[in-house]
Amino acid sequence: QVELVESGGGTVQAGGSLRLSCEASGRSFSHYAMGWFRRSPGKEREFVAVVGGDNGKEYYADAVKGRFTISRDKGASTVLMEMNSLEPEDTAVYYCGVGAIPVRQASLYDYWGRGTQVTVAS
Repeated sequence: QVELVESGGGTVQAGGSLRLSCEASGRSFSHYAMGWFRRSPGKEREFVAVVGGDNGKEYYADAVKGRFTISRDKGASTVLMEMNSLEPEDTAVYYCGVGAIPVRQASLYDYWGRGTQVTVAS
């Protein structure tokens, strides 16, 4: 049974940092893309960042480029995301997703975690 478990969320002051982790189990995801999405109250789930499985290439949403860094060990089923210079607008539930290709569309991801809350206080 496939399971994705996120951790690392919490409450931080604006300008602070957090590191999110997502561990996938139940099968090998070494060739799959692993990404992060987020959903704020009253908004749709939005793309944050993704890293490819085979090429390891990273893609970021414009809103987080330069502040967030996604990473994974080659062949690993764990993905990390370092979040720096956090802003109140980053407050959301952050979800880890796994899919065949590194894309921005949430509908193309096959598996999801339950999410971890990130709150940035102003």
